[in-house]
Amino acid sequence: MLKRLSIKDFAVVSATELEFGPGLTVVSGETGAGKSLIVDALGFLSGLRADSGMVRHGAQRAELDAEFALEDSPAALAWLREQEFDDGGACQLRRTLRADGGSRAWINGRPATLSQLGALAALLVEIHGQHEHQALLSRGSQLALLDAFGRHEAELSAVAQAARAWSALLRERDLLNAAGDVSDRIDFLGHQLGELEREALEPDAIADLVAAHRRQAHGAELVEACDAALERLGGDSDALPAAVQQLRGLLARMQAHEPRLGEVDAMLEGAAIQLDEAAVLLDRIRADLDIDPEQMQQHDARLSRLHELSRKHRVPLQDLAAHRDALAAELESLSTSAKRLEGLGAEIEAAAAAWRGAAAKLGKARTKAATALGKATTALIGELGMGGGRFEVALEPTAGETPDAQGAERAEFLVTANAGQPPRPLRKVASGGELSRISLAIEVAALGLDAVQTMVFDEVDSGIGGNVAGIVGRKLRDLGSRRQVLCVTHLPQVAAQGHAHYRVSKAESEGMTQSAVRLLDDAGRQEELARMLGGIEVSREARAAAKRLLREAEETPAA
Repeated sequence: MLKRLSIKDFAVVSATELEFGPGLTVVSGETGAGKSLIVDALGFLSGLRADSGMVRHGAQRAELDAEFALEDSPAALAWLREQEFDDGGACQLRRTLRADGGSRAWINGRPATLSQLGALAALLVEIHGQHEHQALLSRGSQLALLDAFGRHEAELSAVAQAARAWSALLRERDLLNAAGDVSDRIDFLGHQLGELEREALEPDAIADLVAAHRRQAHGAELVEACDAALERLGGDSDALPAAVQQLRGLLARMQAHEPRLGEVDAMLEGAAIQLDEAAVLLDRIRADLDIDPEQMQQHDARLSRLHELSRKHRVPLQDLAAHRDALAAELESLSTSAKRLEGLGAEIEAAAAAWRGAAAKLGKARTKAATALGKATTALIGELGMGGGRFEVALEPTAGETPDAQGAERAEFLVTANAGQPPRPLRKVASGGELSRISLAIEVAALGLDAVQTMVFDEVDSGIGGNVAGIVGRKLRDLGSRRQVLCVTHLPQVAAQGHAHYRVSKAESEGMTQSAVRLLDDAGRQEELARMLGGIEVSREARAAAKRLLREAEETPAA
């Protein structure tokens, strides 16, 4: 819902700030006073192309600012979050129009493009009248309104779900087909994998092979070193163990004179034990050393094969096992993909059939809703002064060959304002006043079921008067019980139905014509209605008639 609109240096408005509430707000004023400037301002805040002619003469730029409450606009709140413009529950649209023709836009204080501004505004406000931005002229909005009127939420959800499932299968098939014929790749991977699987490629196995090869390569030197060490650790008098024992005997004789020598003796005893253990281990190692030329050749051959595989696959030795596993995974994936591609055809056909079934159910519901909406709107068109007018909703089938979350048809609102004329698309209706009244009839017939909370009608009463004007006013008031409605009017019968009333006036100041907008109290409303009824000279009779109109509006029960 629109809460506040601020306008500065826009057309003939110097500066004004307007507050809005729920229900029907009417705007009136003398001819040429600028009644439609509020609608124009909302149009530019909705993304209309910048017009330097709207900048007040002598100013560098016009500034427009609107604040909306989002309690009843979940779609707008979701859009703000998705686009990262969200700021709690606030929604502020701001735009400047420069005298040189440029413009800038902001959403919640962050710079935004005009397309972003327009996308968000489309979820917040609908403008009906003689202006470019009219949501009901969009075929997408027409279809959405028809679905809202028919309460097709369940059917739409089923169609969208079926479309997603069908689309996912088609994307999967496209990805598999993009890979082309994989049989050659499968054969190539199988050959490479066979080479790798014939070898033990785990890092530990390669490390053991390298160690064994090194032992064989240095076998003679190892045997000679072990024999020399064993000789020094042997039991003759020149051996290290014997020397340690002799040293212990010498120190033992001196312990009586220096007790600390006992600690030295303990250390030497431990050394003697370790020397014995070293001799045992060294003897075992020597026994294991076996210079085997044939085994050496086998180790050489294995290492050569591993190095060849490393060069061929361009990976280090220690990464060969990981490369083998990666090839095995790719081979498995390709083999599975080939089998998957064979079975996708049946799944896609089943998904398409499911979508068609859901779309057919939705289409049947839409046909029923289109008939009902057409009858209700046609009746209202007649009440609004276009006797003989007719409204229809045409459903045009789509190709239905691709998954469409919106179903298998599109809606086109058709209308004729006069009997005997064929219906034409609503977007091609020439008369702005007729278009506004037709839009009003559609919205009232649809009970304001579309998601947009704020509806603006500009000159909806153009070309009508008398009883029809009163009917238009009551329909607007009825719609205001469900949505926030703003209406620019020149008829007192319509203005009297408002829950709030703004008057636009113009005056000359410092040689320039300026417009001012003022919220009227009860007395001001009566005086303004009297002016609208009687012209410049307001008579007693006009004031009495104005008072009667206001009383009748208050006494009229809500629809």
